[in-house]
Parts: sequence; structure tokens; C-alpha cells
Amino acid sequence: MTQTQTAQPTRASSSTYALEIKDLRKNFGKTEIIRGINLAVNAGERVAIIGPNGAGKSTLFNLISGRFAPTSGEVLLDGQRIDGKAPYEINRMGLSRSFQITNIFPKLSVFENLRCGVLWSLGYKYTFLKFLSGLKDANERAQELMEMIHLDRKRDVLAMNLTYAEQRALEIGITIAGGAKVILLDEPTAGMSRSETTRFIHLIRKVTEGRTLLTVEHDMGVVFGLADRIAVVVYGEVLAFDTPEAVRANARVQEAYLGSSVADSQAGGH
Repeated sequence: MTQTQTAQPTRASSSTYALEIKDLRKNFGKTEIIRGINLAVNAGERVAIIGPNGAGKSTLFNLISGRFAPTSGEVLLDGQRIDGKAPYEINRMGLSRSFQITNIFPKLSVFENLRCGVLWSLGYKYTFLKFLSGLKDANERAQELMEMIHLDRKRDVLAMNLTYAEQRALEIGITIAGGAKVILLDEPTAGMSRSETTRFIHLIRKVTEGRTLLTVEHDMGVVFGLADRIAVVVYGEVLAFDTPEAVRANARVQEAYLGSSVADSQAGGH
């Protein structure tokens, strides 16, 4: 299948892209799951990755974030190759991925969770937890993050006692704690009510301002309300990579995944 690559701005070199994927492939045994994906994401751009179940979206995220090593191809972060590096190395280079609420320490407070995220980014890891109170820079950054995600009134509440939406907000705060330039979000609004989803979209917009965002999301309302461009992945290939309007109107995309009536009805919800 020939990939449809549209709306790709002309750039002088790969180093000008925040994230670039070149002919990326991944085999599991004899089965090819990712089949030569190419994507170039500009700094500050918000990109949604959509596709039917089994299309390869999660595998692609795992390849970008270092959980899987590619069979072939390259992943570049700000012009530097990151394929083959460990997730923590990639994180230190400026790419942070959310793992839904698994990033959260349930028996620590909101403030303590955010401070852990800050300290990890500074290289302290979690070994020095008992010495943290004296680290003014970490405390100030954690306070700033707490206000940004609107959890400052829940400062001393244990993470396990937050609502689901609040836990997701905390998880976003931890993800951006290290000042990563590129953020990967997995299904950020999964399990939320319509009103929670609407508020969360606004939060994501706010906290990712000036950052590059890639998100996997099934809710088309979220996708059309958040993304500057949409990458449609089908059977491990990019079927289209374009603006939301162009993707919505793409007959091949409708046939392969969206279904025009479903996409339009969901997109109208936000």
C-alpha cells in the first residue's frame, strides 16, 4: 500500500522537526505490525493518532517511547536518533509518555507525586525521598504544576482518594514535570464523562502550550477538538496525515475507519 502523505511542510533538514519517524517497521515473529511509517511533526504541533483496533497505534507509541526496539527505521527527537535507547534515556532527552494512572503513587499526596516527577527529571530518582523537603527548586516547581492542573486545593490529598478525572490531571502533571518538549498521551480522556472530557481537553491545551503533543485517542470529538493534524494508521501504515478537516473529508479514511456519520456525530460533541 502506498502511504498518503499530505500537509507536510517543506523543511531544510530533519533537525527542524520536533519528532520524525523514518520508514519505521516492527515485526513480531513473521508478522509485520508496523509497515514503513513516516511522520514528521513540527515543534508545538498537536497530532492525534487514530485508527481501528489492532491498527498498530500502541505499538507505534511503544516504538517512539523506547519500550520496543524497531526492526528497522529511525525515530528522531529534535534531529537526534532515539530508536534503540532505553525509555529513561529518551525521557531525559525531552520526550515524556503518560501511562494513564500507572505513573501515580496512590499513597502519596498530590504535592508529593508532582515533586517525585520533578526530582526524577533532575536525576534524584526516588531514593532521596526523605530529603526532599529542603529542595526549594523542586518544591517550587511542584507547586507551579499543581496550580497549572487545578489541583492546588487538593495539595495534601492522597492520590488514591482523588476522582478519576483528578487522577488523570495529576498524571498529566507528572508527565510534564520534567519539562519535556514532546509529550505522548495514551487515551487521555478514556473513562471520563462528556463534561469531564470537555474540561480535560482545555487542560491538555493549556499544559501542552509550547510543547509538541502526540495522542492516541478513540473519541473523535476529542481528536477534532484538540489536534492540528491527524495521522490515520490502518494495518500498520499511515493512510493519511492531514488537518482534521481534510481527514474528515477523506473518502479512504471514512471507508477504512471513521465512517462519516459516526465521525461527524462525535465531532459535533465538542
